[in-house]
Amino acid sequence: MKRTIILLALFLLLGGGAFWYLNTKEDEKTTLAGADRRFAVEDINQVYKIFIADREGKRTTLERKDGYWLYNGKYKARPTVMEPLLEAIQRIQIQYKPPKAAEEKMVKALATQGLKVELYDKAGGQLKAYYLGGATADERGAFAIMEGAEHPYVVELPAWEGNLTVRFDRFGDDVRDKNIFSEPVENIQSVSIEYPKQRDQSFRLEATADGYEVKPFFDYTPVIRRPYRDGAAETFLVNFEGLSAEEFSNNYPARDSILQLVPFSVITLVNKQGDTTQARFFPIIPDQYITQDVKSGGIIEVSSDIERYYVGLNEKDLLVAQHLLLRKAFWSYSSFFQDKNLLN
Repeated sequence: MKRTIILLALFLLLGGGAFWYLNTKEDEKTTLAGADRRFAVEDINQVYKIFIADREGKRTTLERKDGYWLYNGKYKARPTVMEPLLEAIQRIQIQYKPPKAAEEKMVKALATQGLKVELYDKAGGQLKAYYLGGATADERGAFAIMEGAEHPYVVELPAWEGNLTVRFDRFGDDVRDKNIFSEPVENIQSVSIEYPKQRDQSFRLEATADGYEVKPFFDYTPVIRRPYRDGAAETFLVNFEGLSAEEFSNNYPARDSILQLVPFSVITLVNKQGDTTQARFFPIIPDQYITQDVKSGGIIEVSSDIERYYVGLNEKDLLVAQHLLLRKAFWSYSSFFQDKNLLN
């Protein structure tokens, strides 16, 4: 009886194992629990470092900081790049396993066009490493293979039409934050604006224990003695919480020549940690279109013919920015004071 029970138990164990094997997908039989299929990191908060490299030698390293991502150890990464990238990392999934005959072509495509993607946690441990690239004929899927795996797959981003590789294929200025200024009002120590061709409208605004003080930029400019306009300083400083450009133009052939021109204005911001950001603005059409609108209380007005400026940022970068966004920051010295006509 005892022997019969033992044989029955062994039969059930072997039968269960055979049932599992016959109902398991072929690719999962040849890998450790299908590990080469799991590309996604479902808890995106685990990801603290992203490394991406292409076959031409370009590299992107992104590191999670307090409230932002740092690109290549120097620059803030653009939120509009990071959000779709993180979504792709979190939601990437297998669309299908290609037939054996197609694998060689896919591997060659990954070898010539693929991106290397490495993901790390806070402690520096590697979460994932895979190669991504090469699109299917309908551009709705991308070839991918986990590092060290044997079989490539076609992957996709659910409910999104297109090749998800484009979300990873970002290098250089394409990744960098395009903000010219991005400083909370409460962290601004001072802002100065110099108008080289309208010096009497240049000024310095400084945070003090009692609020804000506005002075002429040049010592020879007469000091305005009228009372401040209520809330003028705060209204002005709000503009620097997010003043952005359209694009970087560091590869523009005339870049160095532009940066040697006399700018329309120079804005220098110092935060309360002592960090300085300086931007110089060069109209993309001749500066005879720039005038001062006396009726507006001294705010610098620019002809509607000017649509964009080249912006020299911190003597390192050249960007292009729209006038409609920048004009709100082009205040003049007299803009902060009550109209003398209203005081009589």
